[in-house]
Amino acid sequence: MSAAPSSPPASGLAAVAARIDRPVVLVGLMGVGKSTVGRKLAAMLSRDFVDADEAIVAAARRSIPEIFETFGEAHFRDGERRVIARLIEERHGVIATGGGAFVDPATRALVLDKGIAVWIDCDVDTLVERTARRPTRPLLKNGDPREILTRLAAERRPFYAEAPIRVVSENGPHAETARAIIEAIDQWL
Repeated sequence: MSAAPSSPPASGLAAVAARIDRPVVLVGLMGVGKSTVGRKLAAMLSRDFVDADEAIVAAARRSIPEIFETFGEAHFRDGERRVIARLIEERHGVIATGGGAFVDPATRALVLDKGIAVWIDCDVDTLVERTARRPTRPLLKNGDPREILTRLAAERRPFYAEAPIRVVSENGPHAETARAIIEAIDQWL
């Protein structure tokens, strides 16, 4: 029986960080912890962090629900793709994307080509509990969140699975997920 791999020591973190030559782009369903884990991951790697949804809101000067309601999802996804392309071009260290960003073929191709795509996965029960904390998610407004999240998980799994790195987010400290991402990147590089 082999022991689970331990996270790299602080000096190991610097060595892994030095080998990362492009942005780490976090993908996965809403509620998996991309933003929270992303902030911890960026701090551990001594890199900057940016949330693509926050950058979209700043660029559009509207909330994401307003963009969805006024212009529709297709318009939102087009703007999202342009913002993510800009963030990658600016070489941000860790980028958290919206749940549907990686489903878009052009966005997915861009992230796979210019970033290190990391799929943060999570069970539906945890997603339901986490997304209930923020009732502003446009895709969960018109129906049962568990049903919607289950459907989205099934629909998006094949797209998320194209990410070369997959880490499961447990219902525990986000720093553990960030450490698991660093270990997975270290093995992948």
